[in-house]
Amino acid sequence: MLKESQVYKYWDIVYSCFVPHEMLSEHRMPVHVLIYVYSGEMQVDDGGHTLTVGEGNYVFLKRDHQVKLLKHTAGDAPYKAISIRFERGFLRDFFSRLDKTKLPVDVKRIREAAVLLPKTPALQSLFLSLFPYTDANVKPKDEIIQLKMQEALYCLLDTDARFYPTLFDFNESWKIDLLPFMEANYTQDMTLEEFATYTGRSLATFKRDFAKVSDLSPEKWLIKKRLDKAYELLAHGSAKPSDVYVAVGFKNRSHFSSAFKRQFGVPPGGVAASCPRSRC
Repeated sequence: MLKESQVYKYWDIVYSCFVPHEMLSEHRMPVHVLIYVYSGEMQVDDGGHTLTVGEGNYVFLKRDHQVKLLKHTAGDAPYKAISIRFERGFLRDFFSRLDKTKLPVDVKRIREAAVLLPKTPALQSLFLSLFPYTDANVKPKDEIIQLKMQEALYCLLDTDARFYPTLFDFNESWKIDLLPFMEANYTQDMTLEEFATYTGRSLATFKRDFAKVSDLSPEKWLIKKRLDKAYELLAHGSAKPSDVYVAVGFKNRSHFSSAFKRQFGVPPGGVAASCPRSRC
């Protein structure tokens, strides 16, 4: 009998199966990932647009992006997928063995966070050969997994020349403008280290660059921004104090309440009664 969820991982190939009607998860992509959905459906939301990946389809998720994945069952069929992750070390080793004289020139990188791929014979053959290992009792040899991951790379490179500069970019992650990214994500449950990573910086560089665009430290900026948003929600009656602290990115209600009173002079529950017209 099928369990509610099953996940098997062999090196960087992951087999997953989920029985519930739907499952929402948020992923911050530190590596490139190729996913084949062979049952059910998955929606990929990168904050700008939503991509639907149905049964029998393939999607490429680009590294250094934050995406939400909503996985659905389809009728009685559970969501099932095979994911292949491409770590930089593996990509660097693969690239070192390519004939550099045959690489495409003047090709731009893929800009999208998620790309729906065509159903090529090469991709179909690759994932068909991986299907037997969805049985937890059948474990592939490491050498086979390595060959399958190499095959997956050749499939991508053969599908679109833009995968060459996308996959084999070994520079530091591209730097994203700090304030626009933080304005869009300050309510997310992210640490400063994660903000640094997803703007393409080390933590030290992140703090140094942030000092160039704000008089506040990143920590103080986040707290102030979250508290201002909480005040706005409470003042307009669109949220309760018991709910709002989570909605704006705080983990601890007690910490939220004390910080809120320190900044505004009233506890969260007293905002509606004492809200000045200028703030409401």
